[in-house]
Amino acid sequence: MAPKPPDSVEGLRVAGNQSFRNGQYSEASALYSRALRMLRARGSSDPEEESVLFSNRAACHLKDGNCTDCIKDCTSSLALVPFGIKPLLRRATAYETLEKYPLAYVDYMTVLQIDCTVTSALEGINRMTRALKDSLGPEWRLKLPPIPSVPVSAQKRWDLENHKENAKTKSKETTSTKNKVPSGNIERAKVLKEEGNELVKKGNHKKAIEKYSESLSFSNLESATYTNSLFVCAGLSFLPAWMPQGSLASSTSGSKSKCSGDQGRSYKTFSDLSSEIALCPFLSTVLVRVVTESAQIQGEAM
Repeated sequence: MAPKPPDSVEGLRVAGNQSFRNGQYSEASALYSRALRMLRARGSSDPEEESVLFSNRAACHLKDGNCTDCIKDCTSSLALVPFGIKPLLRRATAYETLEKYPLAYVDYMTVLQIDCTVTSALEGINRMTRALKDSLGPEWRLKLPPIPSVPVSAQKRWDLENHKENAKTKSKETTSTKNKVPSGNIERAKVLKEEGNELVKKGNHKKAIEKYSESLSFSNLESATYTNSLFVCAGLSFLPAWMPQGSLASSTSGSKSKCSGDQGRSYKTFSDLSSEIALCPFLSTVLVRVVTESAQIQGEAM
């Protein structure tokens, strides 16, 4: 797909986002302002896009210490799309900076009605509670402005937006993790895995485990290496039942394949495992490596 032209509303917003990430807040604010003018000149109604632009420009004002304009833009954003968490949080921060604690408390509390797990809102409520007790006395709650009731539709909208954002972030993290492994390392890992396979065929299981362990040191992204290592450990009766290597390899590859049977076949008590490790010291390092790296992959795949 061809990149959006810089003079389109979306192109200006994307350029503004990049300037914001680079710490160029004044430039980002100017780009968002251009996008808003263009959106209005177009004459077509797009309240969600306009709301995002106001909220983004508010973030620039907040970074520059311009709390008054931040509050104005957040209010404009919320008038277009009520109960947006980002403009509510930004406005609450601006109110807090200006020591307008009752108004900040209301915005933080509104955010928590939408999502009670938002850390910055929870922390803000704690700060505002202490400040309001000190300034207004024990009956401070009676002196607050009314806190709006959040409709279910706003909560559902946030749940959907949050789910999409988390999915996007997870996708970026997965891509970044894969990109961190140089292609040469991946190829070397594959070669070592194949060498381990050949050693298994020849019956040299202990050397095979060493090859698999070395392969994992170059790249931990191949589930087959975990599975192959499991086969060898199962054959040597080194792997205890509580070690979830087979299931971890399954979660890496996305299929159950042959792992679950091997996991059961490799049952050993902890005392048996300890005695065999004493006879083969290098195995403890291999097993720790396998479990650690497998657990990391499982955590990324969740």
